[in-house]
Amino acid sequence: MSEEPDTAVSSRTERKALEKAKLLQRESERKIFRLVGRVLKKPEAERSEEEAGVLLLHRDTVEELSKRQVRRNVLKRKQEEVFDDAEELKSKVRQLAVAVKQASHLVIYTGAGISTAASIPDYRGPNGVWTQLQKGRTVSSSDLSKAVPTFTHMCIRMLHKEKLVKHVVSQNCDGLHLRSGLPRHALSELHGNMFIEVCTSCSPVREYVRLFDVTERTSLHRHTTGRRCSHCGGELRDTIVHFGERGTLEQPLNWKGAAEAAKMADVIVCLGSSLKVLKKYACLWCMNRPASKRPKLYIVNLQWTPKDDLALLKINGKCDDVMSLLMEELNIQIPAYNRADDPIFYLASPLGPEEVKSHSREIIAPPTGLEDRSADPEEQTEVTSVQGGWFGRGYGKGMKKKKKAA
Repeated sequence: MSEEPDTAVSSRTERKALEKAKLLQRESERKIFRLVGRVLKKPEAERSEEEAGVLLLHRDTVEELSKRQVRRNVLKRKQEEVFDDAEELKSKVRQLAVAVKQASHLVIYTGAGISTAASIPDYRGPNGVWTQLQKGRTVSSSDLSKAVPTFTHMCIRMLHKEKLVKHVVSQNCDGLHLRSGLPRHALSELHGNMFIEVCTSCSPVREYVRLFDVTERTSLHRHTTGRRCSHCGGELRDTIVHFGERGTLEQPLNWKGAAEAAKMADVIVCLGSSLKVLKKYACLWCMNRPASKRPKLYIVNLQWTPKDDLALLKINGKCDDVMSLLMEELNIQIPAYNRADDPIFYLASPLGPEEVKSHSREIIAPPTGLEDRSADPEEQTEVTSVQGGWFGRGYGKGMKKKKKAA
């Protein structure tokens, strides 16, 4: 019996000694990495004999640091924006125009790149939200209700009207496809819509379209908006799908429409999307088919995407520039966005008197002659910068969680 305490003490001592040895080893390895790293930064001609000896002695470290540098260089190249020259751009757009004309079931996938012309920042571009945050810079989140559909949004709407496009699958939450006049049955907003809140207590789910960003108080895993259903009194929630979440709402996500469109597609055009998220949705790519029977893929993006090698054509240009040339080739006139035709004013549900002060986001100003049903303009507080919602706290919390996991 007397040996048991001694054995326990001995075991603890051994564990502590082992942990201390591991800490010392890691610190020693860090010192070697720092030393070798400093030597490698010097031009070979300027290295002393002692420094050359250090590199020979720590060949494994040299090899590992060299691999890391290669990975950094590759990542840097992937983040660089590449522009086709004017003639090459026109030539590629002509090829795209032929594909659009010949397609029997054309589907368009869109990303943040189609909304940058509306002053909505993208994510992975040189000045994108995530690029800036990765560099440790602060990103202010502005009220995006002031944005209006871009030229590209209006082009997509006309392509659908002309029956050249069957369906649009969007990752954007800005609601600009809907506001352009694109019919909802032809649209899948996979990550939600900032203007829509729903009551999941009602069956079927009851939808409320608003004239302001409903995500003011919402974020990752916290989706209630602070308002209640006028029919059952249940809590309303936003429709945004953050990283790490799975979207299950039928609308506005419309996964069924997206999957069916992908299944029937013979041509897919990706506009302004890095495809780093879309590539994970297997049902959108029909990868279970033989390569020869998959849809022909056309990509419009200034940066590298993980689908570039599978694309029949990669166009390095801004979405508005490419779409302008494409519409000329197709001889389709594009109407400018007209606020009076914006469906959101006809779809919007009015707030109750007790809900007028339930948000501080700016109301989308209605066109002349249309009554603003969502709130009393006199009660509105102008906000130039906001935090939270799909473009604020949701990302921040997701990044913190990711770092902890790492």
